[in-house]
Amino acid sequence: MTGVAVTSLSLSHFRSHTHLTLSLDERPVVLHGPNGIGKTNVLEALSFLSPGRGLRRAKTEAVGQSEAGLGWRVSALVKSGGREREVMTRSDAGASRTVQLDGKPVPQMALAELVPMVWLVPAMDRLWIEAAEGRRKFLDRMTLNFVTTHGRDVLAYERAMRDRNRLLKDGVRDPHWYHALEAQMAEAGARITQNRQRCLSEIEAAQADATTAFPFAGLQIEAHDGRAPLRTKGEIENTLRCNRYMDQTAGRTLDGPHRDDLAAVYVSKGTPARDCSTGEQKALLISLILSMSRAVKSLVGQAPLVLLDEVAAHLDQERQRALYDEICALGAQAWMTGTGAELFQPLGERAQFIALPLDGT
Repeated sequence: MTGVAVTSLSLSHFRSHTHLTLSLDERPVVLHGPNGIGKTNVLEALSFLSPGRGLRRAKTEAVGQSEAGLGWRVSALVKSGGREREVMTRSDAGASRTVQLDGKPVPQMALAELVPMVWLVPAMDRLWIEAAEGRRKFLDRMTLNFVTTHGRDVLAYERAMRDRNRLLKDGVRDPHWYHALEAQMAEAGARITQNRQRCLSEIEAAQADATTAFPFAGLQIEAHDGRAPLRTKGEIENTLRCNRYMDQTAGRTLDGPHRDDLAAVYVSKGTPARDCSTGEQKALLISLILSMSRAVKSLVGQAPLVLLDEVAAHLDQERQRALYDEICALGAQAWMTGTGAELFQPLGERAQFIALPLDGT
């Protein structure tokens, strides 16, 4: 295998799993069992091996078993970069989330380089037809795999914007109060746009070189009103300065990278993703996950960890087989869930099958 792989996973008081321990090899993983047994909860636990709030974007306290009052823990052995590392993330009751790498405390952002990760969950099926916020978060999550400092840039921009919004709501008009905050927003915002564009360029290159059964997606970043996004520090700073009166009226910052959108087109048909059928939209999402995985492998030499929740349920047998073949060709450890093992039969011995619940858990 040539991808990041989890070879041991242990959960404590995480969602429905009071205790769960899995020992694994580097092959793709199929978790199967009845609905409500906790398959998605395992994927969510894995998603906490990367920075942020996981695939459900849950608050730290929401994933623990509150009645136990003990907090939660996710521990894993991860093969990455030719080494096996011990990763542990936890939250004690009422405390914020912490991360340890090989027994030493590290910031969450350290996980971005160690465990590149992509995921696709059923909630994302409406990505192309819902509000821009979801697509923007999807884009930023993708970007983190190519620019591991992207999360810091987003946090710096949002922190300065919150302070600026506070001034706007309080009716402050003295420009001296705004200058420093707008300069911080402009500097971080220009990096954000540059990072996002690099991500799309990497994915575009990976698509161009791919042999795949899934459709190519033409991607571009647009401002909230359909125009080109603000790209440079000067453009962003000038826009913030010129928009102060409108922003004061609204009580918030109306323009900037925090309102940009990800637009996609089904290339072979020339059809915007939002106008495609449900099946075509799903195929585009799978195509993006695969292309992103190829791009990450090309960049860092190993495929990312891939989390695919209920991915096979709405694919015909030909597409299922194509997906499994492409995952195995990538050398990715993909974690896939489904109600029955038969959905993944074409994988055969190329994958490891785990039925939930496990005996004794």
